[in-house]
Order: sequence, then structure tokens, then C-alpha cells
Amino acid sequence: MTALSVLDLSPITFGSNASQSLANSLDLARHAERLGYKRYWLAEHHNMPGIASAATSVVIAHVAGGTKTIRVGAGGIMLPNHAPLVIAEQFGTLNALHPGRIDLGLGRAPGTDMMTARALRRNLEASDNFPQDVVELMGYFQPAEDGQRIRAVPGEGQHVPVWILGSSLYGAQLAALLGLPYAFASHFAPAELDHALEVYRTRFQPSAGLDKPYVMLGLNVFAAPTDAEAKLLFTSLQQAFVNLRSGRPGQLPPPVENYDRDLDPVAKTMLAQALSCAVVGSPETVRQGIDAFARRTGADELMVTAQIFDHAARVRSFEILADAHRSLSQAA
Repeated sequence: MTALSVLDLSPITFGSNASQSLANSLDLARHAERLGYKRYWLAEHHNMPGIASAATSVVIAHVAGGTKTIRVGAGGIMLPNHAPLVIAEQFGTLNALHPGRIDLGLGRAPGTDMMTARALRRNLEASDNFPQDVVELMGYFQPAEDGQRIRAVPGEGQHVPVWILGSSLYGAQLAALLGLPYAFASHFAPAELDHALEVYRTRFQPSAGLDKPYVMLGLNVFAAPTDAEAKLLFTSLQQAFVNLRSGRPGQLPPPVENYDRDLDPVAKTMLAQALSCAVVGSPETVRQGIDAFARRTGADELMVTAQIFDHAARVRSFEILADAHRSLSQAA
């Protein structure tokens, strides 16, 4: 059965704060570890009032330090915002602290708006150098050679697993060319999913680290005891998406009964497209939904995200999902 992992944006809920959000992230990671999830990733976003994981490497250290066995990583680091050497040192340090548990997913987008990208001192043309920067970064994880003038310490010789993230054909092509595992952001940008999978799988070139394609797909899963309860939880994400796409990003809002009933047609269409890769419902609905999605895509791994307002309900959602996954694995 397809492996399950967690993508956490460390949501700051309405009326709460970053301290509580980061405490919740660690608590969820501990539950995910107990429930058998494979890895726990956090994402780099900037200037987002509802996301607490901007300093992604720091949050990874927080989560890895509070867990024991689950892999922890970035899904991802937006590499054009950073010098490759700095990221090699950060993740080399993380891997030195937590050997064999750290993943590094790399993205090409800024993870923010253009004004904030400039405030990050980002060269707005840096994304054009993304392939070269990935190769440079990977080089810093190799054993140092005689006479090598620039070294990542910690970092060299640690072989931190590198992933390429994407929501278009660009990342699929690069991951295939470099022989790297590929994570597709189908949880919010599913339009190119099928085409990207085809490109990655057909063009994949084996590498020293990976002999065949390995795909992880983002999936929204909102699970609750009943379909109605799960649909209510889902309205927090729907509201957040409409707010973001309307230029009004904010903290994660509480759920609202019948939210989509009064939405204008444009917003309804946007949500139907952007959040089409979502499984929302009771334990049986979730079991059928993740099974169908995994079978249709042939994903090696599903990275599940759930922007749920109430932390206890979010933990419960991942518990229900783990139970559904266990049931499918036993049946297989």
C-alpha cells in the first residue's frame, strides 16, 4: 500500500499565535510518529499571517528534536531565496543532530509575493539558476575533495536526501534529469498532475541515489466521524483559499456552516479546480478516497495536509486516516 506522510504549514488559527501553532506542530508530529506516518515535512512561506513555518530549518529542528524516529524535512525550501551553501550548512547541521532522519525538498517558487521576495534580498532572476543551484547544493553533501576551497561544515559527506518539488512540468523534467525523487503539489495546484507524472516517469534517468522513479503527491484529507462533520472542517481551508486568492491572506478561519452555498460562481470554480485533490468525509469515505487516488496516480507515497481549525480535530483526522490506511494495507 502507498506510504503516508504529513505536510504541515503550522497554521496560525484565528485568534491564536505562532507559539501555539508551533506547539501544535510538534504535538501533531508526535502523534504522526506514533501512528506510523513515514515523514513529517514543513513548508517555507513568507509574509503569511496564517503560517508559522517561515524559518523552516528552525521549525524542523524543533520537530525533529521532539520526536525520535519519524523522518522530518522541508516540503520545501524555496532555493532561489537562499545561497546553496547556507542551505547545505543548515541541513548538514540538522542531519548531524538527527542522523538519517532529515529530508530536503527544494522548490523554485519564492513562497511569497514579489514585494516580500525583494525584502528577502532575493534576486528575482534567481529562479533561472535553479538547476545549477540544486547541483551545487548536492555537491556540498558529497565528501570533500583534496584542495576543495569551499566546504559545507557540517554537511559534507552526509548525503542528505534531496527531493525536487513542483506544480508544473519544470520540476518533473529536472527531477527526471537528475534522478531525484519528485513531490508534486497536487493539494493546491493539480492542473498539470497527470502530465507531470508522465514526463517524470518516462524521462527518468537512474542516479547513484535512485534507480527508478519515486513520486510523492500532495493530498488534502479531512476526516471526521461523519461526512457532514468533515465537510464542515473543510470550510476553513476553503475560506483561506478564497481569502488568499482575493489578496486578503490571514489567519486560518473557523469553520462555517454551508460556506459554499453563498459563494459566487467564480470562487466556486476556483475552489473546485484548486482543491480537486481532496478527500473529505467519514472513515469509510476516506478509505475509499485515498485508495482511489493512489490507484489512479500510482503514487509511491501520499503527503497529506489538513488545514483544520481545531487542533484536536486535526489530530483526530490523522488518526482516522491512519486507521483507514492500515485497513487498506491489511486487505492488500
